[in-house]
Amino acid sequence: MRHYFAGLVLACALAIPALPQTSSPFVGRWDFDVTTPAGEHANWLGITEQGGKLDIWFQPTGGHVFQLTDFHVDGSHLSFTASPASGNRPATTWDLDATGGKLTGVQKHGDHSTPLTGVRAPELNRSAPKTWTKPKALFNGKNLDGWEPIGNVANNHWVVKDGLLVNEAHGANLKSVRKFDDFKLHFEVNCPDDANSGFYLRGRYELQLEYVKEGSEPIERQMGSIYGRIAPNQELPRTPGKWETFDVTLVGRTVTVVRNGVKTIDAKEIEGITGGALDADEGQPGSFYIQGDHTGGLKFRNITVSVPKK
Repeated sequence: MRHYFAGLVLACALAIPALPQTSSPFVGRWDFDVTTPAGEHANWLGITEQGGKLDIWFQPTGGHVFQLTDFHVDGSHLSFTASPASGNRPATTWDLDATGGKLTGVQKHGDHSTPLTGVRAPELNRSAPKTWTKPKALFNGKNLDGWEPIGNVANNHWVVKDGLLVNEAHGANLKSVRKFDDFKLHFEVNCPDDANSGFYLRGRYELQLEYVKEGSEPIERQMGSIYGRIAPNQELPRTPGKWETFDVTLVGRTVTVVRNGVKTIDAKEIEGITGGALDADEGQPGSFYIQGDHTGGLKFRNITVSVPKK
């Protein structure tokens, strides 16, 4: 009888479905479009959970994504310090509640409060198209038709000289009027020594263009990286003041970069936006834009784009 009873208990236990393991409502990737007195900004949170502990990465409006260490979670409430106080500058803090599939809350910076709403970032899992259109020029070599300055517009230094697109000095950024979803981009760039810029894909993911002091930045923020996100698989020789080519394919979140004929990023996923993104609407088409607000001196030519053929 004992053996029968024990077997019956075991059978019943096996028949009961396993309860799903619960996870934090904060786990996921979150896109934030933030309206501030200084204008529209974009932020991002990437949150994973292991062993009941959260690992949180934050993309501020500018700069690179970084891991948060100063945060507190209480059920469906998350608070963290996005930027610590420094000198006369107060700390920037975020308080968020997970509700209705969104993260809502407030950003505080001194006496200023800004409402926050984060939505789950789209997965953007798409297969590469079978065929692409013929490359079409985005820059005509004559004028700035199809492009417009953004940011510090009153201090715009983008001009066309000798068939080249030139940023003569630190000033406004420049974006394409046309917006793109998936694409193949080609451009050639001449980046002088000690210059710092970037070519943004969909206006959200920065392909870094720089020749700042050698060794002053980690590889994921150097020439040809997806800034702070994806490092090139090899470092190519520095060639400031010389023409270089970039061929970039972006399908969904999957990016491939060929620099000077060498595949330096091979079908890697871009987890989220980078600093300087025009918005966090990752599921939407976006403009190309070129940074002009760091330094001047960069020159561009032969900017073309192909899109999936319908």
